[in-house]
Amino acid sequence: MTDTLPSRRETLPVPAPRPAVRRGSRRRRAATAGFHTTGILISVAWFLPILIVLITSFRTFDDVAKNGIASIPRTFTFDTYAQAWQQGDLLPALVNSMIVTIPTVVLTLLLAAAAAFGLSRFKIPFRRTILLIMLAGNLLPVQMLLIPVTRITQQIDVYDTLGALIVVQVAFGLGFYTFVLYGFMRSIPHELQEAATLDGAGVGRIFIQVILPLTRPALAALGALSFTWIFNDLLWSITLLQSSEKLPITAAVLSLQGQYVSSWSVIAAATVVAAIPSTIVFLVFQRSFIGGLALGSVK
Repeated sequence: MTDTLPSRRETLPVPAPRPAVRRGSRRRRAATAGFHTTGILISVAWFLPILIVLITSFRTFDDVAKNGIASIPRTFTFDTYAQAWQQGDLLPALVNSMIVTIPTVVLTLLLAAAAAFGLSRFKIPFRRTILLIMLAGNLLPVQMLLIPVTRITQQIDVYDTLGALIVVQVAFGLGFYTFVLYGFMRSIPHELQEAATLDGAGVGRIFIQVILPLTRPALAALGALSFTWIFNDLLWSITLLQSSEKLPITAAVLSLQGQYVSSWSVIAAATVVAAIPSTIVFLVFQRSFIGGLALGSVK
């Protein structure tokens, strides 16, 4: 009998390798944690002043004067809102703000949509130059134009009128809105316009029934933004308006500040009231606003 030796080819069982820790996954987790932490800190820093104003609006004057604005509230009252409503004449101011804001938003979007349609869908000579000139007007500091615009409104006898404020707001917002809508309308396929032309549709019908419905997300986003900007504008309001009965809500809130003593709780209450319309508009158009921003990022 011969003894059989184990063959060299026979191998012993090899232990299973340990799962290697991926450095990339650790880096991604650290980056995600850092991103979330930074986002939380920015959100807290952004929301903290709003929270302080909201809490201050329910405090009494003595509480704020004795303990400070950032202190823990020791009183709670709704009288500050009644005082702000009466002393600041907030109802006429809200009406004036709506009279200025709504026509301005409608006129600006209508004119900007028409201008963007012509510049993006037709071969107009020097259209890019025209677009850049319109956009360049928004690059000028507003402070440089306060005195010239005021002198012009005085010379044509429209100073201290809501109509002058509407025209100025439309003029200064038209270039930016045209630039944004130009990018949206340019991405719309030309085949849709050619098909409508073959069906006998004119330029006006193509603009109203073909282009505008496809630009609805952008119009909604710009409408929400323009409403917020115009409704909360203060600089042009106190520059072009002088009569107290014509002041919008932002100027009415400013008038509550005294020369020597100011009731910060009343001012905070008026600020909360002034922020309600813009908040409602954003909540109503929130889905369209986010859709418009997402559509613009994709395109």
